[in-house]
Amino acid sequence: MAKVVLITGANTGIGYETVKALLQNDKKTPYRIFLGCRSLAKGEAARKQALEDVPATQSTIDVFQVDVASDESIAAAFTAVSKATDHIDALVNNAGHALDTAYTKGELTLRECWNQNFDVNVSGTDVMTHTFAPLLIKSKDARLLFITSGLSSIVDFADNYYVGPAPSETGWPKTFVGRPTTYRATKVALNMMMLNWHYLLKPDGVKTFSISPGMLATNLGGLKDFLVAHGAGHPSLGGQLIQKVVAGERDSDAGFVVTAAGRQNF
Repeated sequence: MAKVVLITGANTGIGYETVKALLQNDKKTPYRIFLGCRSLAKGEAARKQALEDVPATQSTIDVFQVDVASDESIAAAFTAVSKATDHIDALVNNAGHALDTAYTKGELTLRECWNQNFDVNVSGTDVMTHTFAPLLIKSKDARLLFITSGLSSIVDFADNYYVGPAPSETGWPKTFVGRPTTYRATKVALNMMMLNWHYLLKPDGVKTFSISPGMLATNLGGLKDFLVAHGAGHPSLGGQLIQKVVAGERDSDAGFVVTAAGRQNF
């Protein structure tokens, strides 16, 4: 029987690479992948490309529309998915925003930057999980994943973990914009949310994780060129890590922030 995996934000970046990683590693257990995206056209294009890239797969892909910033969209997605399956074995909360660069370019206000980042990365992710939890707990081997970031570690940040040089200028206003401040804060909140879901669903047998895929060259926040220049890896590395968690290879790390090498500090 196929393992049912639902992924948000799955038509691009780490989400898409997760789809491909599942297709490539389905020899023992095929997957029925629900590829979530805001645009059905982009989702169908991603589905077509993934199946062309992995033609020998035993798995299948269903495309569904969801915008995690909209309660109505999440509710509609739940209705659509629940008509197609009576359970899901893994929910991968991958959809995310990174608007710090847009703020520094003057494309939105500081408040809009904070609110929109939190709306998608935290509030929308929690509503998505809350809505789909009834399908998740029906699985006999359920896993719940939240895609976080290495930038979320308070311990590492306290030890001067910066992207680029540490700030040194005095006075106001500051011109230093090397740290994605609001994005970092949303991922800190996401890790706390993960812990809450970990304890909440543990009695139901659900294994819950935050996944920190490392610095990868996605186009999140429009920073792909910057990330490549600073040695970022290919997004497929994130997909491969997520696939291993979905497959049960990191079950001993449930309730923690999972990296390819082990666990990340909170």
